[in-house]
Amino acid sequence: MSKQRIVAFLLILCLSSAFMVPNVQAGVNLGDVLKVYGIGMLVDRFAGPLNSFINKLTGNNNVATVSATKVVPIVSFGRGTYIGAVQVTGPEGVIDEVKAVGQLEGEFNGRQFRIKALIPINSTNPLGAHRVEGVGVSAIIDIDV
Repeated sequence: MSKQRIVAFLLILCLSSAFMVPNVQAGVNLGDVLKVYGIGMLVDRFAGPLNSFINKLTGNNNVATVSATKVVPIVSFGRGTYIGAVQVTGPEGVIDEVKAVGQLEGEFNGRQFRIKALIPINSTNPLGAHRVEGVGVSAIIDIDV
C-alpha cells in the first residue's frame, strides 16, 4: 500500500470518526490534528524544492551560503507537534544529523519581549532529542494550511 493511500485512509478515518461521535468531549481539535499532519506531509514532500528555491533566492542576492543546507520541520517543545519549517545550514557532515528544529518560547522582562529560540535537533520528537552543534537556521518558512 502506498504512502499516499495510507495517509488518505487515515484522514478519512479521522473525519468519519469525528462525525460518528459528535457528543464526545475531546481535548484535541480535529482541525489542529489535520494541520499538524498536513504541515508534516508538506515539509516532507517539498523539502528538496524549498531548499533549492531558498538557495537560489539568497544566491541571487549575494547572501549565498558556502555550507550545506537542508529544510526540516519546526517542532514545538512540550507538544511535539509540527508547526512550520526552516532551512538549516552547517557543515555537510553535520547537517545530515538534523531531523528538525525545536522551538522554545519564553517571555523576558514581563511581557515586554517575546523570545522564540530555534534549536537544531537530531529527532522529530523533541523529547529526548539532542542539539546538533555547528548548525544554524538560515530561513524560516511559513506554511499556510
